[in-house]
Amino acid sequence: MGGVLFLIFLAFFIFVVAVLGIRIVSPYQKGVVERLGRYTRTASPGLTIIVPFIDAIRKVDMREQVVDVPPQEVITKDNVVVTVDAIVYYEATDPVKLVYNVADFYQAATKLAQTNLRNVVGEMELDQALTSRETINTKLREVLDDATDKWGVRIVRVEIKRIDPPADVTQAMHRQMKAEREKRAVILEAEGMRQSKILEAEGSRQSRILEAEGQAEAVRRVADAQRYKLEVEATGQSNAITAVYKAILDAKPDEKLIAIQYLESLKVVANGQASKVFLPYEASGVLGALGGIKELFKEDKA
Repeated sequence: MGGVLFLIFLAFFIFVVAVLGIRIVSPYQKGVVERLGRYTRTASPGLTIIVPFIDAIRKVDMREQVVDVPPQEVITKDNVVVTVDAIVYYEATDPVKLVYNVADFYQAATKLAQTNLRNVVGEMELDQALTSRETINTKLREVLDDATDKWGVRIVRVEIKRIDPPADVTQAMHRQMKAEREKRAVILEAEGMRQSKILEAEGSRQSRILEAEGQAEAVRRVADAQRYKLEVEATGQSNAITAVYKAILDAKPDEKLIAIQYLESLKVVANGQASKVFLPYEASGVLGALGGIKELFKEDKA
């Protein structure tokens, strides 16, 4: 009977030891195993066996964590007090350093972020701090990443949640922004009117140029038509004179024929309504020719 109880007790003891010696590490964790207070190994995710009552295991979360930096007042380079709030994202890279090199990483990271946030923002003026959040994020991440490297942690990123200046400064900034917008509106309106006047003047000038070019083209065409007409008339007159002259040359006229044509011309001149008739100087020669014509007629009658 006593042997049976001993076996039952032994089996129960082995079961308890087995249960206490089996540890399960999640996929997002790593385990730091200590034996009698001394580091022995790092357990990977999965089933891990330890010696009960001798070994101990500390599980370290390897996922990305968040540190919310409490709002704090920071004095900028131009002596303006602003309230700054930030968030720090980090992840563990070495579980051994994270366990043994820092007692409370969350508190240490918070204080470190607050201190460096004062330094980074304190080197900037208010306007620069308000418009350079990305610069602040980058500088703060670099500083924190260097400081936390010995803690086995990597700073993934830092985000500035808000930068709030005092109420009176905020009101002054609002008035400044309003004045700047009104100034830009006036400038844009004046620029629009100026551009409109320029376009209107350009259109008017272009219209006058086109009108003048049209008038010049019309005058040029009229002049070309008149010149062509005069050329045609001159050509016709030239051809007529040439034909008359050729006919006269072909007829071989003598002085008597010329005298008869001259008398017919005088007849046309005297047929007008003028009270005086001027005879040219060469009339004596013509009259002599008439005498010759008279003798010619006498010879014909004889």
